[in-house]
Amino acid sequence: MGADRLMQRVYTHSTGIKVTPAGPSGDVEKENEHMTAQELRDKTPDQLRDQLTELKKEAFNLRFQQAGGTLENTARMRKVRRDAARVKTILNEKAAAAATDTRAAGATDSAEA
Repeated sequence: MGADRLMQRVYTHSTGIKVTPAGPSGDVEKENEHMTAQELRDKTPDQLRDQLTELKKEAFNLRFQQAGGTLENTARMRKVRRDAARVKTILNEKAAAAATDTRAAGATDSAEA
C-alpha cells in the first residue's frame, strides 16, 4: 500500500525540480543520516557547496510538501535547515582561515624584503 501511494503523483515546479508527495528520492536514507561538524570540516569547499545546494533543494521540496499537505515528517524540515546552517558555518570558517593564511603570508613576504 505504501509504495502504491508514493507513486501517485509527481509534480514539476516551474524551476524544473520534480517533487513527489513522499519527497525527493532517497529521503528515507537521509532521515537516518546525522551530519557532524567534524565530517563537514574534512570536506573541501566545493563538496560543501554541493552539499549546501542539495540541502536547499531538499528544503524546497519539504516546503512544497508542507504547502500541499503531504509532509509526513515535519521534524525533517528543522533538521535540513540546521544542517544547511552547519554547512554555511563551516564554509565561513574555511574562508576566514584562508583569508588569515593569505594575510600571514603577505606579512612574512613584506618583512623579508
